[in-house]
Amino acid sequence: GNGALMRVLPLALWHHDAKSLVLDAHRQCLITHGHPCNQVCCALYCLTAKALLEDAPASEAIKRSIAELREIYRDMPEHERELEWSIRPDQPWEGQGSGYVADSLRSAFMLLLQTSGFEDSVKRAILLGNDTDTTACITGGLTGIRYGLSGIPQRWLRKLKEREKAQELLEMLLTSTMLY
Repeated sequence: GNGALMRVLPLALWHHDAKSLVLDAHRQCLITHGHPCNQVCCALYCLTAKALLEDAPASEAIKRSIAELREIYRDMPEHERELEWSIRPDQPWEGQGSGYVADSLRSAFMLLLQTSGFEDSVKRAILLGNDTDTTACITGGLTGIRYGLSGIPQRWLRKLKEREKAQELLEMLLTSTMLY
């Protein structure tokens, strides 16, 4: 399952410490997807998002996140095993857009590295087929950070229903993250 991966991104906005971000990413998984593989995927996704927020290039963001996670997981052998055996961070980032959480993450990283804009990445995520909503969601989260709000096509934004409500919630979230 990859539902926990779809909802974890906001954690990257307010955590300054990598280890607390990883542990909170694990905790939020427990609600619906408690397997360590899900926890590892969520942690790696959040660390990568945080690195992108700090303006790291995509490939550097992923590499740095893997290194941080390996360090944190030295004392967590089950999670370390999932990182190395299920996620396979030393293999090329290739994915099929399936519902399996490791493939979902691999698909998002593949598209983050291969595309040149938000629209291109989301469209290519959908074209992978299979679990299109999740793949597009997690890919869009990372590429949205990478290319910013200005990278999202205005024609897409204009079609959002209740955009004003979403904008208010976003502003509240961003304001609350500045307090930490």
